[in-house]
Amino acid sequence: MAFEGLSEKLQGAFKDLKGQGVVTEKDFDNAMRVVKMALLEADVNFKVVKDFVATIKDKALGAGVLNSLTPDQMVVKIVRDELVDMMGGTGSKLTYSPSGFTVYMLVGLQGTGKTTTAGKLAAYLKQTGKHPMLAACDIYRPAAIDQLEIVGKAVNTPVYVDREVHDAEKIALAAVKEAQNKGCNVLIVDTAGRLQIDETLMNELKTLKKSVRPHEILLVVDALTGQDAVNIANGFNDALGVDGIIMTKMDGDSRGGAALSVKAVTGKPIKFMGTGEKYNALEPFYPDRIASRILGMGDVMSLIEQAENAFEEEEVRKLEEKIRKNKFDLDDFLGQMRQINKLGGLSKLIDMIPGISAADKKNLDLEQGRNELKKMEAIILSMTPKERRDPGILNASRRKRIAAGSGTSVQAVNQLIKKYEEMKKMTKVISNPNSKKARSMMRNLGF
Repeated sequence: MAFEGLSEKLQGAFKDLKGQGVVTEKDFDNAMRVVKMALLEADVNFKVVKDFVATIKDKALGAGVLNSLTPDQMVVKIVRDELVDMMGGTGSKLTYSPSGFTVYMLVGLQGTGKTTTAGKLAAYLKQTGKHPMLAACDIYRPAAIDQLEIVGKAVNTPVYVDREVHDAEKIALAAVKEAQNKGCNVLIVDTAGRLQIDETLMNELKTLKKSVRPHEILLVVDALTGQDAVNIANGFNDALGVDGIIMTKMDGDSRGGAALSVKAVTGKPIKFMGTGEKYNALEPFYPDRIASRILGMGDVMSLIEQAENAFEEEEVRKLEEKIRKNKFDLDDFLGQMRQINKLGGLSKLIDMIPGISAADKKNLDLEQGRNELKKMEAIILSMTPKERRDPGILNASRRKRIAAGSGTSVQAVNQLIKKYEEMKKMTKVISNPNSKKARSMMRNLGF
């Protein structure tokens, strides 16, 4: 996951500060040295790192942090605030044309995931109530049009193509008219890329920009390329002028240096980050939330938003009703496990939970957790519908049959039933918030 190495080292530096009864200037300098090295190893731009560390030191010493009762906490707060500032301060949202019809032009080099990102952006816009169309304007790359059509079908979004025309400008202009005629209010133009920035590419993009007058030009860059991504962003911005950046493959970049540097170097904000291969794996980029994740403070807001997207309102209502009537069965239990996958899996959830440090994450066997979920699903699916509705009928012979059918053991079946019973008991208690048990449970959870 992005920032994993950086997160572990930064948290380690502040842990050392916390262990000191009194924090001296020497202790602080040692911590800042670790911070500086961690940022450089994460491939953050050298000048950005230099300015970052100098600012933290000025603020910490100027505010009398070392003489305070909680110097470690105050230093962490200053570091967090500076990380947020480095990445652009507040989240930079997409803007829409006041005319009611918006054109977004996606640009970037080959291999950055531009076409897939076009589909992800369309899926995101549909969630916000927009009606997008995709336009295939990459006339050079073999099968580029076919790929965009596949992407469009996957996200249930219309795609404008014209295989007879070999002029990106004409295709884009025709796509604008087609989108408007079909009642779409957003057009996403997927443009051609190159292996590197060249004059031919930029001239074509400038022509497209002049013709379709996009409301925003969004540059797609690959996080795995590190500082090259920042240099590419600079090149596109100087030649074309971009409004925002979409950073792809953030789930595969454990360093995160490009994401930390790009705003400070180019002045252009990251608007989205790609966090997986699925079409729902595109997240708005919020600097404050990312900074909190890096420092082990969690990201509760993103967790809530993803949960809201994953759980259908009607499903939640039905589940609440079943819990109230004490009819929570194994089908419901299986449904709750599947929601974990909708939320991005265990590792993604753990990143968002406050209080779990980078070191703690290393000790968690996430692969074992994923395998456990698959095993539980196999056991439940090996049951008959009647058994899932009423687990009380699961006698020894039924459990033996289920174990054989799921490729597990009777012990594994027994463990699953035990977990189900515990969850059922917990949901029953929480569904009655006025009971003494519920109040005690909520107190223990910190509410």
